Amino acid sequence: MTITDSLGRSVTIKAKPKAVLLGSGFNLVALSLIHPDPVSILAGWSGDMKGDNPEIYKDFVAKFPRLADVPLIGNGTGDGLSMETILTLNADLAILANWQADTELGKRAIEYMESIDLPVVVVDFNSDALKNTPGNMRLLGQILERDEQANAFANFYEAHLKTITDRVAAHPEPGPTVVMDAFPNPDRCCYAYGVGGLGAFIAITGSRNIANKNLPPQGGTVSSEFLIAADPEVYIATASPGGTYSSFSIGPGVDPEEARSTLEAAVKNPLLANLKGVREGRVHGLWNFFNAVPLNILAAEAFAHWLRPDIFGDIDPDASLKEINARFAAVPFRGAYWISLK
Repeated sequence: MTITDSLGRSVTIKAKPKAVLLGSGFNLVALSLIHPDPVSILAGWSGDMKGDNPEIYKDFVAKFPRLADVPLIGNGTGDGLSMETILTLNADLAILANWQADTELGKRAIEYMESIDLPVVVVDFNSDALKNTPGNMRLLGQILERDEQANAFANFYEAHLKTITDRVAAHPEPGPTVVMDAFPNPDRCCYAYGVGGLGAFIAITGSRNIANKNLPPQGGTVSSEFLIAADPEVYIATASPGGTYSSFSIGPGVDPEEARSTLEAAVKNPLLANLKGVREGRVHGLWNFFNAVPLNILAAEAFAHWLRPDIFGDIDPDASLKEINARFAAVPFRGAYWISLK
């Protein structure tokens, strides 16, 4: 089989993969949406999902105990792959994330794996998620001979996205101004998402990201003076479970009350407390790692419901998650992935 991956690379795969390496552990989530036992085809994986989101790892191990014994090949970054370990695993396919392949050491790793006749496929659920996610899921379905399930998920994704884009087209009036603050921390201000990654989920609703200029697409640090001057009408924070990088805790395994109370505490920071969106109660929180998994359609629905309730009052990401768990997920996703103070 010869396929074209997310970077436009032509990759030939000689047989149905039975021993797969995951350069990012987060791509186990993608496999679990199209394969009933994704761990059965793993030869090795990176420890980034396990380290950053231990609760989702625990759920996978509870369903598939073998995962605890799958060898680690790296830490999820492009320069963290262990070629020595990879050589010992007799894998027949490596799947890397786009952020790994974009680094110089990641490119060298791809060259090396190809030199030992190990095909490498790069998938991308991050850089232009709304455009690329369905195609990347269909690509994985083609490679793993799980086309029917992959097409079903991609169709689900596209139908839910079309609901959002069609309504925005019918209501072109601008939505509110928004800041999305990654991992809020009282000791610094502030890392704001730009127009790329999760930042694109603001624009899809017709709303206005205050950090859409003068920053790299993925975002960057903005000053307190900039934030005060912009005075956004909506404040959205992103974080991970357990407050690993922030006092705010949200995501897999997190109780909704924990997510709500830690978000409430985060916006008591005097700088944030004086923003218009916080004063008026338009405060929301989101699992940061939606930018690494095809579940990101749920983030799009949460943004739509939060930012344009006048036209998206009936959009319900909770109902969509229940449908994903029932129809697609080998391991159901549980926890508070999004939260609002009101």
